[in-house]
Amino acid sequence: MINALRIAIRLVPAAAALVLAALPLSPAPAENELQAAPYTVAETGRGYTRLQDAVNAIGAGRGTIRFASFRFADCAVQEAGEIAYVAAKPGEAILDGVVCEGKAALVLRGRAARVEGLVFANMRVPEKNGAGIRLERGNLDVAGSWFRDSEQGILTADDPSGTITVDKSTFTRLGTCEGGGGCAHSIYVGLYGALDVTGTRFEQGRGGHYLKSRSAHVTVLDSSFDDSHGRGTNYMIDLPAGSTGRIAGNWFVQGNEKENHSAFIAVGAETIENSSDGLSISGNDARFAPGVEWGSVFVADWSGDRIAVGKNTLGPGLRSFEKR
Repeated sequence: MINALRIAIRLVPAAAALVLAALPLSPAPAENELQAAPYTVAETGRGYTRLQDAVNAIGAGRGTIRFASFRFADCAVQEAGEIAYVAAKPGEAILDGVVCEGKAALVLRGRAARVEGLVFANMRVPEKNGAGIRLERGNLDVAGSWFRDSEQGILTADDPSGTITVDKSTFTRLGTCEGGGGCAHSIYVGLYGALDVTGTRFEQGRGGHYLKSRSAHVTVLDSSFDDSHGRGTNYMIDLPAGSTGRIAGNWFVQGNEKENHSAFIAVGAETIENSSDGLSISGNDARFAPGVEWGSVFVADWSGDRIAVGKNTLGPGLRSFEKR
């Protein structure tokens, strides 16, 4: 199952790269530059040339914004409501290099948001934490999307009542520890209620962790963490405040250009804000990339809670568990 997943997920960035090469880079176009408006609110059929105008049209209500196949220099802030941001053709709508409020291409603080089939590329800000999505409150669902070549993919504030799901998405060449406020990561979730990640690929990190979450509950299933071409990276999964949940069916490879190679998964390494009792880690495949000469630990635990580390397939030089 893991091998099949690995093959399937690797196709996502390759296909999207072909799309990117074919699409022109331009500011959000005027309506007469396309046969149809670049953004359409599905419920009304009305088109908009600016993403913020489409978001404002939905306001505190509920609606879907469909993105035409284009490469946009555009961004938006969602203050209220429940909005779905959906590519008409998955992988062919790219938000490229423009952030709102010095934060992200999409700044979300409404009731809920769904992002489907979009590409977020080249997000950078002076604070070194430019993201595709900055989630400040509310629920978030992400599916079939690609975050690449930015300082962060998804960054959130705290919302203990909120939930986040990420499914069948790809995070490529993200992360940095150049910022004065600390490292940026592929995904960094604050004190949220729950984070679920399924069928997702993390690859070629450029600093920080691949997945860092302070959520009370975390599920990471059937995903891949390929650090073989990473540079200056740390943990693959970091649960710095502790967390319950399940990590299973994943594939991990640690590369040889690490800032910190001491563990693949870390639990409670910073502060203990959540219980980790019953956190289950089993059925994973973890190993080193060719040429790696050091040893490491699959799960390092600072929490002292009852973590259930079950049977995992581990490569040579990798120990299963260590209390720290």
